[in-house]
Amino acid sequence: MAKMDVYNLEAAVVRTMEVSDAVFGIEPNTQAMYDAVLVYQAGLRQGTHNTLTRHFVSGTGKKPFRQKGTGRARQGSTRATQWRHGAIAFGPHPRKYGYKLNRKVRRLALRSALSDKMAEGKMTVVENLAFEEIKTKKAVEMMKAFGFDRKTLFVVNYEEDFDNAYLSLRNIPAALVLTVEELNVYDIMNADRIVFTEAAALRAGEVFE
Repeated sequence: MAKMDVYNLEAAVVRTMEVSDAVFGIEPNTQAMYDAVLVYQAGLRQGTHNTLTRHFVSGTGKKPFRQKGTGRARQGSTRATQWRHGAIAFGPHPRKYGYKLNRKVRRLALRSALSDKMAEGKMTVVENLAFEEIKTKKAVEMMKAFGFDRKTLFVVNYEEDFDNAYLSLRNIPAALVLTVEELNVYDIMNADRIVFTEAAALRAGEVFE
C-alpha cells in the first residue's frame, strides 16, 4: 500500500493515508488505455450523417437524350452520380460508431491511467470538497493555493457532500468534477492533475481493484 499526503482546502498537509497498489501502483498497459480512449471517442460520434442515393434524388426518370447518334456517352438518367444535382455514390448513411470493451480490459485501462498519473506525481488527495457556500471565487482561490493552473479533474465519492463545490467549480473551464463511478480513461488522461477526495480514493480502491 502506497502512502499519500492528505491536504485540506488551504493546501496544508493534515495527515497521510494508504492507497491501493492494485489500483494506483500497477505497470500501465498502454494498449488498454488506447483502446479505452478509442471507445470513448467513438461513442461521442452522432452518426447522423446521410447522403442521397439515386433512388431519393429529385429528378425525372426520362432518358436525357437518345442512345445513339449524338456523339456523347450514353446516359440513362440525370439522377446518376456523374450528373450535377445527381446522387452521391458510396456516401455515408446513419450508423452507430460505438463498440464495447471487455469489462476486464476497461478496468485494466482505468487502473493503468490512474497508476500513470500517480507515477508522474500528478495525483493529489484532499480531505473533502465540502464548500460552505456556492462561490466560484473560493474555488479559484483553492486551485491557486495548490497551484492548479491547468486542466484539473476532481474525483469525489457520490455519498459525500460536494454539491456546493460542484456548482462552484463548473464555471471554471479548467476544472471538472466526477464521481468515482463516472471516471473514464479519456478524462483522466486529458487532465493535467487528478484530485481525489479521501473518501473517493478509498472508494476507487474498492471499485477498480
